[in-house]
Order: sequence, then structure tokens, then C-alpha cells
Amino acid sequence: MDTEAAAEAEGPFCLQQVTITEDSEDDYQYEEVPADDDSSLLEGDEDLAKALQTIQEQSEDAQIIAQQLVLTSKHSVSEIPEAVDDFLCNFLIRMRMARTLDCFQTERYELMQKGVLEPKDIGFVPDIYTHNQHLETENKRLKKDLENYKIAASKAKEALLKIQKERDFHRMHHKRVVQEKNRLISDIKRLKTHYASYEPTLRQLTEKYQAVLRQKMLTSLERDRAIGQVTGLQATLQNLESGRAIEVPVTRAGHKCKMNDGLEGPTQKIVQEAREQRIAYTGVAPYDPAKDPTKQLGKRYPKDSDFPVDTQVNPNLARVKECTRLLKSGLYTLSNTLRVHDLAVSCGTKLVTSSGDSTVRIWDFSKGECILTLEGHASAVWGCSWHSCGDFVASASMDNTSKIWDINSERCRYTMRGHKDSVNSIEFLPFSNTILTCSADKTLSLWDARTGLCAHTFYGHLHSCNHATFNLKGDTIVSCDSYGVMKLWDVRKISPMVSIDAGPHPGNQVAFDPSGHVIALASNDGTVKVLELKSGQLSSLMGHEDDVQCVVFDHKAEHLLSGGADGTVRLWT
Repeated sequence: MDTEAAAEAEGPFCLQQVTITEDSEDDYQYEEVPADDDSSLLEGDEDLAKALQTIQEQSEDAQIIAQQLVLTSKHSVSEIPEAVDDFLCNFLIRMRMARTLDCFQTERYELMQKGVLEPKDIGFVPDIYTHNQHLETENKRLKKDLENYKIAASKAKEALLKIQKERDFHRMHHKRVVQEKNRLISDIKRLKTHYASYEPTLRQLTEKYQAVLRQKMLTSLERDRAIGQVTGLQATLQNLESGRAIEVPVTRAGHKCKMNDGLEGPTQKIVQEAREQRIAYTGVAPYDPAKDPTKQLGKRYPKDSDFPVDTQVNPNLARVKECTRLLKSGLYTLSNTLRVHDLAVSCGTKLVTSSGDSTVRIWDFSKGECILTLEGHASAVWGCSWHSCGDFVASASMDNTSKIWDINSERCRYTMRGHKDSVNSIEFLPFSNTILTCSADKTLSLWDARTGLCAHTFYGHLHSCNHATFNLKGDTIVSCDSYGVMKLWDVRKISPMVSIDAGPHPGNQVAFDPSGHVIALASNDGTVKVLELKSGQLSSLMGHEDDVQCVVFDHKAEHLLSGGADGTVRLWT
């Protein structure tokens, strides 16, 4: 049955009757060739020509017979008529009538054995049946292909509908985007027109604001000057009433040092101008005892030192006008190298030192020992600065705070909080209670040492600020950051004046010369950068073999000293 099913699946097969006749050799008549025929063919030219013609005709006949055989072999077996009995057998197999097939074949063989049925009597099936069978098979195949095509067409239709929906969605989205774009363009044009109508008003308001600001600054200066005069007059009156001579406290080398107000000529004028502009420059308000947190809480230590009044004047201001010869940065040359240390030279003083162990120590070099250790910072202390009176020390730490220490009572008077990152440098404005700090949070701040409160904050650096310092007059600040950028700040306007890029290496320390016209920068690239402010000329002094950590001018600006990580101090003349 499996064979029958396979035969049906592959297509109709039929067994046709083929009669093969065997010719008997007895019926063939041999023609005897007389022996003298060979000699007759060789006689004369005519006999030779006839022989050649006969051979050629025989070869042509052989080619014609071969072509006929080839054409006969090319005919398909299906073109030969199918016998009736084979047709019936194939039909019964295709219809799966196995028992009927067995009965039919048995009866046929019996009849053929009895001689009743001869092969010639069976006959052939007409061609129309075979043709119909082929058509039926082709019809089934075409129906199957049609079903496959219908399935493919259905899938293609679904895909087409999906693509059309996506196309419609993107088309609608595109139209919406175009509408929004046109609306935004229209709004921008309308806003530009609206803004243009306000420009004259904004310009007038800006001019009024600047005029009011200038008037306010002048009023503030006059008020502060008047307060300073009143304070001075009150002190003079008290001294007169007590019968004492008038003294101006300026600085105390150690703890107590007085300076008579016996200045004359240009020096006296400079001192008077400094007294009047002290408050205006620093922005620090006059000291009010009622606002002192220490006195408000009533916690007064017997050994606490008093901050000097802000009428003090820096006596070194007279040297500013003495430095009339402007130095050109390009003229500094290395004149001497002092080998004084085995390791890196960094910023420090002879009396107070700061350390990575979070302490500040006071040293007495006459005794050769540490006489006081100030503890209170939570991290490394990066810098420290003496007050001019010698009773106070300010320190800056990595713990984001600065502290003011009282040397006499040996305690912290104030902790100044406000920076958001490490405080990298700290400095007292000479003969003043104003403190300048710079921080890794990219800002600089001015503080009142008497209250520990922040007076102003400078913004402008884009990187960590490493050091900042005042000029001798106290009206300008210079700072440097970790990318070598130097900035000059106007203390009165609380704004940057000039920005100079001396990078990309970090700047470690900056210093003004006494005239305030030349700035030196200790750079991490092993050079000292020297900037002349009037010409804007920036030059590099090369000589150190490693990072330059600190720089300082002498009091006459004739020499520049630098200390480096190569363990040397170099003198530039």
C-alpha cells in the first residue's frame, strides 16, 4: 500500500505492451560473392570510380539510419500508447482497490494461460484518457500553487497595510512637527519684535542704575570717611582729657610697639589718605562691640588680646612712590643660587608654621624650640599669617574653614566658615583687621577678623584658586589658580579687572612688587612668570630644576627671590 501511495503521489505510471521480434538466421539468404569479383573491381579506371561511389553511398545510408535511431530514442515513453490491462491496474492502484486488483490480475493470468485471451486482443487505451490524467495531475499542482500564492498574497497585503499605516503616522507626525516649527518661528519673531521695543527702556534703566550705584558708592565713602574722622576726633579728645600725648598705634614687633604721629610732608599725606580709604577699600564695616559674638555671650577670657583699631596705617605706603623706576620683567636675571635645604622649599615664616598634622606651631628661635601648639583643625593646615600687632595668627585648612588664634590666651577666637572646599591660602591685610582667603571652590573672600564674619566674596575663577594676596595699597588683589590663570580684582568694586593666562601649569603663589606694577608668579613648570601691568608683557625666568613653590620681592623691588622643589632659593636681580 505504501508503494501504491508513493506511486500516486509521484504521478501516473503505465506499463505498455512492447513486442520484440527475434529474427531467425535460417530466413537470411546469403549471397555468395564470386572470387573473380575482386579482380573485376581492379580492372580499369571505371571500375575504381564505381567502387568509390558505392562506398560513399553506403556511408551516407549509414548516417541516415543513425539519425533515425537518434530521433526514435528521443521520443518520450509517455507517447507510446498504454495497454488496457495496465491502465486498469494503475487505476485500481490509484483508487486503493487492492482486492479488486488481485482478482483482476488472477483472472487475466488464468485466461492467458488457457489461451482464451491473447496479448493482441487486449488493445491500447485511447490517448484522451492519458491526456485527461495528465491534466488532472496538472490541475492539482496548479491548485496547490494557487493556495500558496493566496497565502503569500495575504501576507503581502498585511505587510502593505502595516507600511501604509506607518507611512500615514509619519506623515501626520511630520505635519505636526512642521506646524510646531512654524509656530516657534512665529513666536521667536514676535518675541524679537517685543524685545526690540524694550531695548530703549532697558538702556535707560541701566544708565539710571549705574548712576545710582555711583552715587551710593560716593555716599558710602563719605559716610565711612566721616565715621573715621569722628572716631579719630573722639580718640584725640580722650587723650587730651587724660593729659596724654596723641599716639597712633600702627604695628607691634612682638606684642607692643608704638609709632608717633610725627610724619611730615608727602608721607603724612599718604598716611591721611590711607586712613580715609581703609574702610572703602576693604568693604569691612567699622567694628561695633555690640555685634561681637564673644562679648554678646559674655565669655571674656582674661588673657584675650584686643584687636587694634582700624585707624592704623601701613608705614610702608610711603615706599610706593619711592619706587619711581618701573622695572621691566624681561630685565630680571639669575644672580645667585642658595643651597639651603635638602628637600622642597615651600611657604613659611620664622615664627609660625602650618603642617599636614592639622596643627599650627609657634616657634621661639632664641630658645630653638616650639613654645605653643594650636590644635583645632580637622585636616591639614595649608597656610598661616601673622597679624601686624603680633597677638593673632590666622590659619587656613583643608577642612574648609579658617581660624583666628589668640597667642596670649592660646585659644581659637573665631572659626570662619563659608567656603565649600579646602581653603588654600590666608593673609592679613597689613596693619588691618581684614583677612583675605582663597579656596578650591574657585572663590576669594574678605573677612572681618574682629567678628569672624565674611564681608565680600569674589567669583570668577574656573578652577581651584591656590593663592591670593594684596598689593601694598590694599586696593587690588591678585590670585592664581590650578590652571595658571592670574586675575586682578578691584577691592572697591568687588569685581575682576584683568585675567591673564600663564598656564597650563598650576600657579603656586603670586606676589606684588612694592610699586604694584609688577607681579611674579611661581609656576609648576619650573619657571617664574613676571608680568608688567602697564605694558602687559609676560616673561618667564628659567633656572629652577623643579616646581617653583614661592616668590617674594624685596622692599625696593630690586631683587626677586624664589624657592623651588629642587631644594634651592634663587635670587633674581
